[in-house]
Amino acid sequence: MEKIIGLIDAPFTPFYEDGEVNYEVIPAYAAMLAKNGLVGVFINGSSGEGYMLTTEERMKLAEAWVAAVPEGFKVIVHVGSCCVKDSKKLAEHAQQIGAWGIGAMAPPFPKIGRIEELVKYCEEIAAGAPELPFYFYHIPAFNGAFLPMVKFLEAVDGRIPNFAGIKYTFESIYEYNQCRLYKNGKFDMLHGQDETILPELAMGGAQGGIGGTTNYNGKELVGIIDAWKAGDLELARERQNFAQEVINVICHFRGNIVAGKRIMKLIGLDLGKNRTPFQNMTDEEEAQMKRELEEINFFERCNKF
Repeated sequence: MEKIIGLIDAPFTPFYEDGEVNYEVIPAYAAMLAKNGLVGVFINGSSGEGYMLTTEERMKLAEAWVAAVPEGFKVIVHVGSCCVKDSKKLAEHAQQIGAWGIGAMAPPFPKIGRIEELVKYCEEIAAGAPELPFYFYHIPAFNGAFLPMVKFLEAVDGRIPNFAGIKYTFESIYEYNQCRLYKNGKFDMLHGQDETILPELAMGGAQGGIGGTTNYNGKELVGIIDAWKAGDLELARERQNFAQEVINVICHFRGNIVAGKRIMKLIGLDLGKNRTPFQNMTDEEEAQMKRELEEINFFERCNKF
C-alpha cells in the first residue's frame, strides 16, 4: 500500500455569515495549498469541525474537494462519527466519488476504553470502502481514547485488509517511533503535530504528516522537511522554532480551530466563523493576534496565494 510522502493539510470548513457551508471557495483554497507545497487534504476532521456538520454537508464537501484538487493531490476523507452506520455511509460515498483514502478518529461518545472496541469500530467503517486505504486518527486529547498504539497495530494487523496506518497526534515521540518500527515499518505513520516535525524526522523517520497549521504556515513546515533532506540542520531548527512561535500565538486565542481559521482571513482567504459551540474571536482579539504575528514576521513567511 502506498505510503504518503510530504505534508497533508487538514483544511477548515468555510462558512457563510449565515452559518451555511461555503463550497464556492474550495477551488481557490485547494490551489493555494498546492502552491505552497502541500500534497493533499484530510477533510472533515477536527480542524474542519467535522462533528458539527450534517452527513449531507460532509458528503457535499467531499465532492467539492475531489472536484477541485489538482491532479495527484490526495483527498482523504474523515468519516468518523458517533454513529457507525453514518460513518460507513460516508466511507462508501468517499469511495464512490474517487477520494484517495478515508480515516476516522475514535468517537467522543461513548468513550472507547479497550483495544477491541477500537478495532471493531475501525473494522466496520473500513469495510464501507474496501478499495481505499484507511487511517486511524489517533488524537486522544479530543476523545479520551488513551490506548497503546503498538497494541492497536498488533490487534488490527491482518484483520482490516485496507488498514494503512495512523495519523498520530499525540506527544509521545517514543510511541510514534515504536509504531513506525512495527514489522519493519509495515504501516504508514503520519505525524500529526506541527510543533514536533523535526524530532519525528530525526528519531521517528517520518516521511509524511497531516497538519492543521499547514493551512497558513505550510510553506515553512514543508521547508523543515526540505532543509532536513538537504542536510541543513540549522535551517530545519530555525523553521521548526518559527513554527512553534506561530503555535504559541494561536494558543493565546483558543487554538488552531478558532484562531487559525481567523488567520486565513488575515492572509486573504476569509473562511467565515466557527460553528456553535466554538467561541469565535472578537475584532479586538483579531487585532491583537495580528500584532503578535507581525512581531514574529509571520506575514513575510506565511502561505501565499
